[in-house]
Amino acid sequence: MPQWVHLYVRAVDRINYRVGRFAMYLLYAMMAVLIWSSVSKVTPWPSIWTLEMAQFIMVAYYMLGGPYSLQLDSNVRMDLLYHRWSPKTRAMVDAVSVFALLFYLCVLFYGAIESTAYALGYFGDAPFTFYYELGVDFLTGGFEGAKAHMGMIERSPTAWRPVVWPIKLVMCFGVFLMILQAIAFFFRDLARVRGEEL
Repeated sequence: MPQWVHLYVRAVDRINYRVGRFAMYLLYAMMAVLIWSSVSKVTPWPSIWTLEMAQFIMVAYYMLGGPYSLQLDSNVRMDLLYHRWSPKTRAMVDAVSVFALLFYLCVLFYGAIESTAYALGYFGDAPFTFYYELGVDFLTGGFEGAKAHMGMIERSPTAWRPVVWPIKLVMCFGVFLMILQAIAFFFRDLARVRGEEL
């Protein structure tokens, strides 16, 4: 395999390892929020933000930990015949079936991009143009320039009413990392078919 493939696989594995290890600790943050939710309910001032914040943390935990789970090969598989095959046959099947995963992830990524643009107040059908113009406005006018470019920011319809674009941005990042990891898996399987190891 070419040198750039080795560099790509190592870089993606390194990034997803670090992000995944960080995401593991989000579980403790979610537990702390839920404990605070339970404690605050017995006081005269119950917190209205705790359950939704726990949901946001759980989404971040799931989306950022997914690529790490894929990297460790700890994802759930339908294993009716797979374990009986030779490593080379598995690699050939994985190298072909990864395209179904990549198609799904690309569609999911485009939907996440559109949803994040909507959360930032864009209601058109060209989200990439919106992001480009938003970036130009930010570079030329700072936060005020970017703020003038955005429309009505989407908020959650709860009593707390937080803005939802930060968690949608985390979802975009998580899906993007999953795409990178799936491509790294493709290269690894291709190398196994050729009798190499990455």
